Amino acid sequence: MDWYNLLRGLHIIAVIAWMAGMMYLPRLFAYHTETAPPGSEFDAHFQRWEAKLMSIIMNPAMTITFILGISLILYHVYAMRQGWGFLLEPWMLVKLAGVVFMGYWHGMLAGARKQIAAGQRPRSAKFWRATNELPFLAAVVMVLAVTLEFGNH
Repeated sequence: MDWYNLLRGLHIIAVIAWMAGMMYLPRLFAYHTETAPPGSEFDAHFQRWEAKLMSIIMNPAMTITFILGISLILYHVYAMRQGWGFLLEPWMLVKLAGVVFMGYWHGMLAGARKQIAAGQRPRSAKFWRATNELPFLAAVVMVLAVTLEFGNH
């Protein structure tokens, strides 16, 4: 069995699930912020949808993404005998910077969800719409970095 390609395929699937949630949750926040006053029945519906998206899709997908990503790193280091130095390749540094951003963005969304559930509206609907595509843009950069392996000699 080709373990590397299996790990890579599963990693990509987990990333897709995570990305779906990361792009959908800000859109829910935009609709929630502009249409559901705190304490309303509609507010309660949005809170349930947002909480389920985080707990059923986003958090598990992020966890699986990280586990498989670390597995891929270990595969490179040990099975492919590349050593830890490949982590300093420019393409990998870009990928790792993207991972840090995605983890930060996930945490920011989780915090915003709690604030919104508490009746606060920390950001406007306009903000959520404007930032909705940030995870996608980060993913584009990361995918191109990994597939092109620029700076790799």
